[in-house]
Amino acid sequence: MDELFDAAGSLRSAYARVDWAATPLGPVSGWSRTLRAAVDITLHTRFPVTLFWGREFVMVYNEAYVDLIGKKHPAALGAPAVQVFPEIWDEIGPMLASVRTTQRATWARNMRLLMDRHGYPEECFFTFSYSAVLGAGGQVEGIVDIASETTEQVLSQRRLILLAELTDALGELDEPDQILDRTVTVLRRDPHDLPDVDVLLPRAAGRPSPVAPPALFDEGDVVVDDSAGVAVVWVRLPEASGTADDAVLVAQLSQHLPVDESYVRFVRLVGAAVTQALHRAQTRQAERRVASLERELSEKLQRSLLTRPAQREGLEVAVRYRPATERARLGGDWYDSFLQPDGSLALVIGDVAGHDRQAAATMAQIRNLLRGVAYGTRESPAAVLTDLDTAMSGLRVDAFATAILARVTQDEPQTRSGQHVLVWANAGHLPPVLVAPDGTAGLLQAPPEMLLGMDSGVVRRDHRVILAPGSTVVLYTDGLIERRGSVLDEGLAHLVGTLADRHGMTAEQMCDHLLGRYPASGEDDVALVVLRVPPAPAADYHR
Repeated sequence: MDELFDAAGSLRSAYARVDWAATPLGPVSGWSRTLRAAVDITLHTRFPVTLFWGREFVMVYNEAYVDLIGKKHPAALGAPAVQVFPEIWDEIGPMLASVRTTQRATWARNMRLLMDRHGYPEECFFTFSYSAVLGAGGQVEGIVDIASETTEQVLSQRRLILLAELTDALGELDEPDQILDRTVTVLRRDPHDLPDVDVLLPRAAGRPSPVAPPALFDEGDVVVDDSAGVAVVWVRLPEASGTADDAVLVAQLSQHLPVDESYVRFVRLVGAAVTQALHRAQTRQAERRVASLERELSEKLQRSLLTRPAQREGLEVAVRYRPATERARLGGDWYDSFLQPDGSLALVIGDVAGHDRQAAATMAQIRNLLRGVAYGTRESPAAVLTDLDTAMSGLRVDAFATAILARVTQDEPQTRSGQHVLVWANAGHLPPVLVAPDGTAGLLQAPPEMLLGMDSGVVRRDHRVILAPGSTVVLYTDGLIERRGSVLDEGLAHLVGTLADRHGMTAEQMCDHLLGRYPASGEDDVALVVLRVPPAPAADYHR
């Protein structure tokens, strides 16, 4: 055997079996220097290389090229290319002819070819170049093909793209039926990996559909069946239908791809993406049910606690409550207004930190304790708040809160003049705002005192102001004016400015004005109590 083939390695015996004299190339001893040099280079490289030589493009190749053509070897060695690749000749034949005619190299990147290299037309991808090999006279003696198979990379990228599209398409869906319908729609867009896709639902799911064979998933959630000559994969989608039975993703697998580990792993990932979307939808539905229940409970609690304010003849009282978020309809802020047996009117504004269920529950405890302590006693607001501190400590209401308790009274002389007396005590709360009959507004400042719940022995003080007809007092919680990054003093000053010259408003109008000027921040709830002493009737000025 010619020493030219000594570098053929494991192909040496295959070269020896070829009757080269019977091929268009003739006996090896008669090969041209150009052909011998090209073969020598081909056999000494580890990169996949083949030569297409002469007018018939007879094939001569190295060890690395065998993996690219599969079972076509060894018959391909020494055979014309058209006989070796009849199934792809329409694609590669014109390219070879072009190189021979023009002497210009071709370039193909990730070219898709359906090559019969394992007994069926297999989907393959190659990056390769055909280059002319010139003889001594400058004529094209043959063509060299330097190739790399990229099938694995292309399939992996294609499948990752499809999985990403599927995940994105299912990401915002909340209904199982929508998820299953969208799954089928997305997977059918690219039929190369999954030529036919459907979802089978249990009959109990309400839509007519075939069902998966019984006992199909005894050995796992993904089953491949090729008993009918076509590979079909079944993927169980747990709890997709909302019934005791599972829905099933069924897909025909490509007849142009081997059903190998990477193919099955891709199908598993498809099933996992759908299952995750279904579980996510079920979680969202459960969260919505919980949120709906919370809203229902909060609204019931709101109706029971934030009642219509008590009114007293000769006064206007208006209240408002605005939750921090739509989901949490009640938080730690509260207002109250109730009449006492002696005819005085009690007003309360308070704030327990937070705007969740725990804050609402604590608020309810403190509100009801304050009502119980205050009702029926003739003690001043400061004494009532001191008693409330004692009750909170003794009953172990472990919470801190700010609050103002005010009492509005009127004696006989004040009745004739239309005046009222406001007496209040402040447990760490923001100061009320007084709008005078002439429209001037100012804070009812007082030395700060401890919050409720901090010290049951604290001594609290009362404060007093005469309310002339046309006066308005505004009690509010910090959620009205506090904003992230703002200074409290600036917020108080802005509130005073907002209320200035608003003395002509009713109590209800004042509440609406404030909520309109201070949009919801989403960070804290707001409670308001507005007390107004209506102006004296015009006839009174002529007495």
